[in-house]
Amino acid sequence: MAAFNPRIAARALLQMRVGKRPFVLSHGINARCNLRCPFCEYWRNPGPEMATEAIMAMLDDAKSFGIGVYNAWTAEPLLRSDLPAILRHARSLGMVTSLITNGLLLSERIGDLSDLDLLSVSVDGIDSYKEIRGVSVDPVLEGVGAAQEAGHSVLINCVISRKNLSELSDLVYLAADLGAQISFEPIHEAQDVAAEVWDDFGIGEEDLPAYRRSMDRLMEMKKRGSPIINSLTYLRMVRDRRTDFRCHAPEIVLSVSSDGTVQACRVHKEPLGNVSQGLAKVWESSKERREEIVRGCAGCLFFGYVENSLLYDLRPEVLARYRWI
Repeated sequence: MAAFNPRIAARALLQMRVGKRPFVLSHGINARCNLRCPFCEYWRNPGPEMATEAIMAMLDDAKSFGIGVYNAWTAEPLLRSDLPAILRHARSLGMVTSLITNGLLLSERIGDLSDLDLLSVSVDGIDSYKEIRGVSVDPVLEGVGAAQEAGHSVLINCVISRKNLSELSDLVYLAADLGAQISFEPIHEAQDVAAEVWDDFGIGEEDLPAYRRSMDRLMEMKKRGSPIINSLTYLRMVRDRRTDFRCHAPEIVLSVSSDGTVQACRVHKEPLGNVSQGLAKVWESSKERREEIVRGCAGCLFFGYVENSLLYDLRPEVLARYRWI
């Protein structure tokens, strides 16, 4: 895990609170994936992807806009052959570089990630992984090992579903054994995925006792110093399935899809503009609509949105215990 950097934190505060602009560019760098996870919406409608030159131009624009963190994710970033050049360019502009991957290609491509600062790998189970993701977890764990041998700190991210409730604490032990950090977030029931998938993967009323016991166990492990990065405030929200926080996601994160469309966030995919129009122009012209979207949103529990919104509001426990950007 990257150490806390006061200079970057100061830049972020200045950008968001004074400049009133987001600090993180979250880029769906491609539309393809080498998995077919039933609960995922992104591989189902691939669509177009930005060319290398367009991404480089977007990064140049992002630098002028004040962006300090470039996050490449979805559907599977390691499928892009130009990823090393993109990360290198982002870093040359002074941005912290971040990547979220399913990990299947990590062993093969770890040599291409020398310009990566933050690495997150999705691991949702041990015995349950094959049922959840459709493949063996072994190559993913081998990839985590290869990344660590290459000098990368690794964050394991687990999406909580009905399938893995009995394995959450085991995943914490696995992360500790691997020398990795781990984060948790509940599965988000996207509208683009069939209802029968959520009948299979979602947390139903009959699952709530086991679900709450598992979350209480994670909170106890967190208090005892386990490598869980989530704050206790967030873990309680997840346990109680409540979203009573003030969302600042669009103020913190500039969300861009694979074709360059700017959106309010990964939940609200309404096009607000395109990066080809210029980030500043899209940002200013979409101000009223972004505010309307946030006011009308029922809320989500994606940990990056919730934890960082709580940080934005200077919640003491989150400031003290949340351990990731």
